[in-house]
Amino acid sequence: MSNDTLRDTTARPRSSDREAIEVTTFRLSHGLEIADFIGANADVDAWLLRQPGFVSRRIAQGADGTVIDMLIWSSAKAGEDAAHRLLAELPTSPVHDAIDQRTVRWSVSPTFHRVVGQAASQSES
Repeated sequence: MSNDTLRDTTARPRSSDREAIEVTTFRLSHGLEIADFIGANADVDAWLLRQPGFVSRRIAQGADGTVIDMLIWSSAKAGEDAAHRLLAELPTSPVHDAIDQRTVRWSVSPTFHRVVGQAASQSES
């Protein structure tokens, strides 16, 4: 057998090169509703669309009131870099006051498995 026949076809990209999921969970500031939070994100949404590696964003709210803000990035590095720029570039965004900062949990993690359904593909186009 030649070396070409034995070539490893299961090689995977390094974690830093994989698509990544950024997840932030938090509670809203006292008296605010999810619609208030989404409205406060207008400048953030526009800013995200200009960021290298930004793919998509979803905002949800659990039955207990916890907000889940999920972003998809082309890589963990792209997500982490953008997160570090956000406060510097949008320091006066109303979104900061909409979040109970004491409750924030944030992470960016590389993905290892992805399945995309037809409905998702159609809704994002």
